[in-house]
Amino acid sequence: MIYVVLAVLAAATVAGLLYRARYGRLRVSAGELPPGLLPPGRSDGVTLLHFTSATCAPCRQVRAVCADLAKDLALVRHVEVDADAHLDAVKSLDIWRLPTLLIVDRAGRVAHRTVGVPDRADLRRTVTEVLTA
Repeated sequence: MIYVVLAVLAAATVAGLLYRARYGRLRVSAGELPPGLLPPGRSDGVTLLHFTSATCAPCRQVRAVCADLAKDLALVRHVEVDADAHLDAVKSLDIWRLPTLLIVDRAGRVAHRTVGVPDRADLRRTVTEVLTA
């Protein structure tokens, strides 16, 4: 019996560490956005496409990080999308958890994505890389 308990604790610990290691990490992604998801406007820079909902507490942190970055960098805009109102887009983009942040390049393709609150410095570095690409 004690071995079963120890095995369950070990498995839960490993699962928690894996979750923690991936939360908020920007990773390379590829894909096209569904038509009409982005509002009309500037397409010469990078769009931070933030999927959110009214009940998502970490979404407020992502909003603050993205708003600061969009304020600091001229060619960056932050667009929030209510996941509940755009379920087709959520499904087609394979979004399973909120907050999800997509970094969209000038051509309208998803370049990077993260689930959770990204680190400010990592986000700035990644956005700068996408801008210069």
